[in-house]
Amino acid sequence: MIDAIFKHRSIRKYKNTPISDDVLNKILEAAIRGSNTGNMQLYSVIVTKDEEIKKQLWESHFKQNMVVEAPVILTFVADINRFHKWCELRNAGIAYDNFLWFYNATIDAVIAAQNACVEAEANDLGICYLGTTTYMAENIIKILDLPKGVVPVTTVVVGHPDENPSLTDRLPFDAVVFNEKYSEQTSEQINELFYEKENLDFTKALIEENQTENLAQIFTQKRYKKADNLHFSKEFLKILEKQGFMNND
Repeated sequence: MIDAIFKHRSIRKYKNTPISDDVLNKILEAAIRGSNTGNMQLYSVIVTKDEEIKKQLWESHFKQNMVVEAPVILTFVADINRFHKWCELRNAGIAYDNFLWFYNATIDAVIAAQNACVEAEANDLGICYLGTTTYMAENIIKILDLPKGVVPVTTVVVGHPDENPSLTDRLPFDAVVFNEKYSEQTSEQINELFYEKENLDFTKALIEENQTENLAQIFTQKRYKKADNLHFSKEFLKILEKQGFMNND
């Protein structure tokens, strides 16, 4: 398991080989054993194998082929629906239809997802998180019939790898670990911490391909542009309200 963590890489090409029920159940059990808020388990996992539903999800996930190639798609959702129903049946009232509990449920869902990913990789399977989940949340809600109180948080494709990419670079230890208190990093420190990432051959090729001055501009001008961020932020807030997570009373 520890070995799997340190050898993690995102897999985007998959063999057309099914995952056995025993292995898939182990992956889901690992997800369920994850830490969660108050042992309330405010998340659910939708397991998709059906080719027609996968095709619909492929459309929503910007037509990334791994969505239809991988045998299993796991959609992790923030879910207060189940807990609210239980509370109503026990005359306990409804208390979690607000943004704080979307945040808590999101944390639960992400922990469950990461547990599932580690177990999948420990079984020699490949995984890849899909950031398109939040961008296309409204479509995914419709495809998966998610009721009020349920919002997609992240999606993971799982399958037998059909590629063997190298490990992705990471910032050095000192970039993200602080002792006792947060320490504001100086411009000189920032330059030093990002030096290796900025000078990889892969990065240089990426800069040339995108015709930018540097790597930071690829993020702000190409990948995650401010106009897109604002648009999807507004749309996602509307979805949270529609799905019952924004009660301010």
